[in-house]
Amino acid sequence: MGLEERLASGTAVLGVVGLGYVGLPLAVEMAKVGHTVIGFDISTEKTDAIGRGESYIPDVPTEELAEQVGAGRIQATTDFSRAGECDAIAICVPTPLDEMKEPDTSFMESAAREIAPYLHEEMLVTLESTTYPGTTEEIVQPIIEAGGLKVGSTIYLAFSPERVDPGNPTYQTKNTPKVVGGVTPNCTKYAVMMYERFIDTIVPVSSTRAAEMTKLLENIFRCVNIALMNELLTVCDRMGINIWEVVDAAKTKPFGFMPFYPGPGLGGHCIPIDPFYLSWKARQYDLHTEFIELAGKTNEAMPYYVITRLMEALNAHRKSLAGSNVLVLGVAYKKDIDDIRESPAIKVSKLLLDKEACLSYHDPFVPVFRVGTTTMESVDLTPELLAEQDAVVVITDHSNVDYHEVVRNAPIILDTRNALKDFKDNRVVRL
Repeated sequence: MGLEERLASGTAVLGVVGLGYVGLPLAVEMAKVGHTVIGFDISTEKTDAIGRGESYIPDVPTEELAEQVGAGRIQATTDFSRAGECDAIAICVPTPLDEMKEPDTSFMESAAREIAPYLHEEMLVTLESTTYPGTTEEIVQPIIEAGGLKVGSTIYLAFSPERVDPGNPTYQTKNTPKVVGGVTPNCTKYAVMMYERFIDTIVPVSSTRAAEMTKLLENIFRCVNIALMNELLTVCDRMGINIWEVVDAAKTKPFGFMPFYPGPGLGGHCIPIDPFYLSWKARQYDLHTEFIELAGKTNEAMPYYVITRLMEALNAHRKSLAGSNVLVLGVAYKKDIDDIRESPAIKVSKLLLDKEACLSYHDPFVPVFRVGTTTMESVDLTPELLAEQDAVVVITDHSNVDYHEVVRNAPIILDTRNALKDFKDNRVVRL
């Protein structure tokens, strides 16, 4: 039975390399429709947890994972030789930036090299890791062809960018449309056949490069518009205008406007990173993406603006930042999740420590927080603790925080997320 028949009949064994916030939800959706799924990861902690049916990803309920593991449809292993048992494998590993803000493809290359010796004819490999246009064909394809297989004839390769939005209660893996672009038409065909088994909507595009660029466009669009709002925030502040009120008024227009909001900086696995992937690649074509790079600079400046506003608020109370007790409220990169990757709280906290503030933090989702060489534990948000602070800085507006308690007891609250918009109190300072 060939690949097409195995995919069409639902008998294909599917693999997922990287069992994080993208890979584990994907594996569960694959298993739900009856596929046998082998998950691969270098972390024995993750593979052991899956073996016990325990989820470590908030968007994957433990009972949901346990059901699939118990039925024998999901297995997890650190043994990459088992890739040879698969008919199709999706690579879902991180693609961060290095210290010079250039693409770090080492995780992707390592994943491809781990499975390469075990690839076989009539097999599909898809890459889901966000990256610059050309990566699939320039980096992954040579690795999987090194053993003699030929993409498009004996093995098939496609790119399908992950679009996961952690903590989103409405759009998750199954109902978020999936963009798919193959190296050849047959590569696209087989990738579509696989994904349409467990994803509601598939969007084929003409090439891997088009699919790679699609993901970058989505996040650059957000990055640029957030930068615009951050710049307007500083203008409105100087003019004595409430930017949050302005955005709320503007979004009542039923056409031609999409609301974006200012904040303390960008965080997460995509928006702070993706624009730099494209900027780096564009330089190879003697092009400089000045608009995108300006947006990046604007957003990267926001933690410094937060510190300036905090110093102004403390100064109004005849206090200096050095030696002041400052509580950071929320350190995850967005509300109601436990992910701190690229969180603006990291930079804000580092600046506070550099300026010799006495720093503590509270985050109901993040029990331990590391900034440079300093490791802290989340403190309990009690009236006594709040009263001891010289200032509280809301960086992440988690829903399960009692903001009434914060306003009642803290002497100064710098709100960078408009979490306290309903409170009319002169102790609340808005970003």
